[in-house]
Amino acid sequence: MTTGLPPGSTSLAEDYAAAREAAAFFALADRSVLEATGPERQKFLQGILTNEVMALLPGEGRPAALLDAKGHVQALLSVLVTKEAVLLETLADRIPLVETTLNHYKVAAPVRFRVAATAVLGLLGPEAGALLRASGAEVPGPTPGSHLRTSVAGVDVRVARATDLPGQAFVLHVTSDAASPLRNALAAAGARTAGRAALDALRVEALRPWFGDDVTEENILHETGLVPEYCSFAKGCYLGQEVVARLDARGGHVNKALRGLRLSRPAPKGAPVLAAGKDVGRVTTSALSPRLGPVALAYVHRNHFTHGTPVEVAGGAATVVEAFE
Repeated sequence: MTTGLPPGSTSLAEDYAAAREAAAFFALADRSVLEATGPERQKFLQGILTNEVMALLPGEGRPAALLDAKGHVQALLSVLVTKEAVLLETLADRIPLVETTLNHYKVAAPVRFRVAATAVLGLLGPEAGALLRASGAEVPGPTPGSHLRTSVAGVDVRVARATDLPGQAFVLHVTSDAASPLRNALAAAGARTAGRAALDALRVEALRPWFGDDVTEENILHETGLVPEYCSFAKGCYLGQEVVARLDARGGHVNKALRGLRLSRPAPKGAPVLAAGKDVGRVTTSALSPRLGPVALAYVHRNHFTHGTPVEVAGGAATVVEAFE
């Protein structure tokens, strides 16, 4: 299995190296932020989202999912609590559904929702924290979801420990008109502007599924591998909770689940995963890792969950992995 990159992949290799060894930033232009305000905002969200919200203090956060009544994933969110609001970061194209659902269930609860004019960037790499400090910023504590308002080279920004990015990562929230000055400040401080190809390679290596790419409304949370991060079993009821609890009580067994694939050749998104000529899964994200070669995330049938299981994808040999080396 080769890890050689094809001609023209210099940028990918450099982007990938910067994110793994130094610092690189990525535009997360498809994300947006929904603000929840009102005196009972945390209590209300506690009864809707899959994870603990009520106990979060300002400056704290965590990932959570919005499910429907049948347990299907409607959105994956990063929940950040401030003194004035609860910020729900998610894909921009999920915001209308999220807002509609929350308004439907709030009845008379004193909670209001507003889409914030926020641009979102990701900053990855072992030197990311040092780069922020060198730019005059404060850095939140190490817990995923920890966040604070600070200034990066004079640009007002919210810095949060990422809940859904690979590696040592931060998510930066900034007003839309300040996004360009922030990017310029990060580049001037030494961060590399990196593209989606490198981010996907890192995300696949970390087995980090994203909504839209790897998780859709057809999935239940146990299929995604995100239950330990995204669910609290100590809280009370929430939308879709009965399905999650019932399945977990039965050992969390599902017919298909997300796994990594080591590939012998690149495979497109949607490519079938075959075993003995039988369709046993589907590729959701395909990437080219400068370190590992072609890799992918895929849903595979439970008979093929085990690390090291041989399969075939796009006419080439492949191996199911539970973790990449």
